[in-house]
Amino acid sequence: MRNALFAILVMLSSPAMAQGYTRVTDQAAFVDLVGGKSLTGLGVSLTVAASGTIGGRAFGRDVSGQWAWNDGYFCRSMRAGDRVFALNCQLVERQGDRLRFIADRGKGDTANLRIR
Repeated sequence: MRNALFAILVMLSSPAMAQGYTRVTDQAAFVDLVGGKSLTGLGVSLTVAASGTIGGRAFGRDVSGQWAWNDGYFCRSMRAGDRVFALNCQLVERQGDRLRFIADRGKGDTANLRIR
């Protein structure tokens, strides 16, 4: 059962299911989307400031970090509580009020957050 659930999740996150998403290609467009707003998901509420900082809460832990736009990717390093997330450059896509961050320059794990 666990393997079947994993297979379904992989299929749902495949490029074939990406229809309706548009890639965010530059820093100005990204800042226009997130400036002054929260990015939220189950257990997560973050702010990504134009100044290059990240703050908020995730699963009961304080989050802090830094970000920069590099060659069309959102590159961030973060800390959530005592857990450190190393620098990772992520492809960003938008669909309406949702942003999808795909780690490892679009080849890794996916995080979907709503712009509020």
